[in-house]
Amino acid sequence: MEQLTQNLKDGHMQLLEVPFPALRSGQVLVRNHFSLISAGTEGKTVKDARLGYIGKARARKEEVKKVIQTAKTIGLKETYRLVMNKLDAPSALGYSCAGEIIGVADDVKEFKIGDLVACGGSSAVHAEVVAIPINLCVRLHADASLQHAAFTTLGAIALQGIRQADLRLGENCVVIGLGLIGQITLQLLRASGVNAIGIDIDPSQVDLAKRNGFTNTFVRNETQLESAILQLTAGHGADAVIITASASSLDPIDLAGTLCRKKGKVIVVGSVPTGFTRKNFYIKELELKMSCSYGPGRYDNEYEEQGMDYPFAYVRWTENRNMETFAELIYTKQINIETLLSHVFTFEDAKKAYDLILEKTEPFTGILLKYNIEKTLKNSIPLRKDDYTAVEKVSVGMIGAGSFGQNFILPVIKEKVTLKGIATARPNSARNVGDKFGFSYCTGNASEIVKDTTVNTLFIATRHDSHGKYVIDGLINHKNVFTEKPLCIHREELEEIKKVYSKSECRLMVGFNRRFAPMSVQVKQKLNASAPIAILMRVNAGVVAKDHWIHDPKIGGGRIKGEVCHFIDYAAFLADSKIAEVSATAMNDSSGLEDTLSITLKMENGSIATIAYFSNGNKEVSKEYIEIFNGGLIAKIDDFKELIISDSKGTKKTNGNQDKGHKLELEAFVQSIKAGTASPISFESLYNSTLATFAVVESISQNGKNISLNSL
Repeated sequence: MEQLTQNLKDGHMQLLEVPFPALRSGQVLVRNHFSLISAGTEGKTVKDARLGYIGKARARKEEVKKVIQTAKTIGLKETYRLVMNKLDAPSALGYSCAGEIIGVADDVKEFKIGDLVACGGSSAVHAEVVAIPINLCVRLHADASLQHAAFTTLGAIALQGIRQADLRLGENCVVIGLGLIGQITLQLLRASGVNAIGIDIDPSQVDLAKRNGFTNTFVRNETQLESAILQLTAGHGADAVIITASASSLDPIDLAGTLCRKKGKVIVVGSVPTGFTRKNFYIKELELKMSCSYGPGRYDNEYEEQGMDYPFAYVRWTENRNMETFAELIYTKQINIETLLSHVFTFEDAKKAYDLILEKTEPFTGILLKYNIEKTLKNSIPLRKDDYTAVEKVSVGMIGAGSFGQNFILPVIKEKVTLKGIATARPNSARNVGDKFGFSYCTGNASEIVKDTTVNTLFIATRHDSHGKYVIDGLINHKNVFTEKPLCIHREELEEIKKVYSKSECRLMVGFNRRFAPMSVQVKQKLNASAPIAILMRVNAGVVAKDHWIHDPKIGGGRIKGEVCHFIDYAAFLADSKIAEVSATAMNDSSGLEDTLSITLKMENGSIATIAYFSNGNKEVSKEYIEIFNGGLIAKIDDFKELIISDSKGTKKTNGNQDKGHKLELEAFVQSIKAGTASPISFESLYNSTLATFAVVESISQNGKNISLNSL
């Protein structure tokens, strides 16, 4: 199949042949018939992508701050490589479409194959096939116009703005900005019995509104604008003003304050600055409200990705119910979409549509892309002919290839193995990674990689909840497996992995890379193995937003299972011993995240370790600081950039670029396969570190109780 993509580095736009998207739990697979281009949102995205680097920096100031912070940590060269990798990639466009369901996840009961649906959200892109979570699509009537239904997401945005205004029958509302969302807002207001008044800086948009029956519409620069609004509102001013414009000036927000009645409401739907002039808002005691996209549920991972609905009695209008309502208004012809549809381009001519938007060669409102539904689509995409002559001992299939996989795994292994198949959830990502690193094929179906008999080694770089499943599937299918940490997030998975591994002759490795850091190797060489050691680790982990997926117990497992496991394993490595006992306490905080905690480990050989993992610090202090005490020797590692070893012979200091061992770890794993030797980390060690991680969670739940791993 094909997807419309844009390269963020140079703005190049193309129809890219990609595999089908992965059909995940709680999703449906939809073959698009039409998709709508959002001239405002997408137009800005396309415009920014075509800017030079300086222009991009000016348009994305927050991202620039993050880049500067990263450069302070890992250096300019490595930061430049990371930024270029992110920019030089095909990015998806679009968020509103309509089509027919061609696939349904096993746990979805609300939809069936053959249903017509309207879709929204970040996965409702301009592509021949899309995978949509159930709360972001609505079923349509069998005879509904899919051409019109493609407007549903934009309609939900307009509808949410009106709901925020909380208008009553017979009240007056001014709409500032008569682009597509503004035009839809006018029609929705009229359908609900509200007197709608429109304003725009573009006379052609005002004329369009007049042709649709909205006689009370005005060009912004009309000299009698304010008096005209007062006359239309019996001298009181508007009950509410909804801003659907996109602007960089304060004029829309200040104009809203001028036109609104005392105690009225100003609703911001469009992208405008809100640093308004105080006078009108103060004297009139105006209420300023933001309208969040399609409505309640937007940007809530549990609602959008996991399909958890809000109780109908308490949240009457969610984004899904807004979409459903607008689709019904179209079907019953209470909203006239045909008058707002200015252009229809074939999918193959998509670039011309964006050129029209940016160059403004003619007036436009609603612009649709039409798909060829008779075309035969391919799910898996071959990229090159297989060639196993150079490194045939290690044939790699990879599942997941986000930022970490692209920046830390693939650059290391690409010249040392044969890259066979790549599977990612997003089609454009699968194709990009496949092309960039030379995979033989790309797919959205992970099981195709797992079952490929020409693949003997599996790399897993997905979200944490799937690690255990893919490890088990890989071992069952006779593959060596390298998975990024954690090994798994559930005890039941760990025991199943142990059972499957015991019957396998393949290698299993977890990305506990700090073991392989050059400074770690230096320290290990200096330690007296016959004497126990004491370890102190301080991790300035930083804040991760509460709604980040890593905190979700079902997906990320929490930061203890997802991140702290690194340091638990590292302590066991330094002590050269299995962990015997664990105790831990977490600081109480309002979010209940348990990501500021203190851990005490006791090893079987008598060594001890304390891990202070704190999320309440700041980035001006190094992230990781480790001290190791052993028979008169003290070693200090500061962020894997500085090593100080003090013993009876004196103090030696080593400085260098940050190296946490990723490269050496991966090389060791690949070499073990080629040489037919054991995995660089024993399964017993992986099992023990993972079990100790689960024990940390258990100890915290029991107020710091000491947990013996033998009791688990």
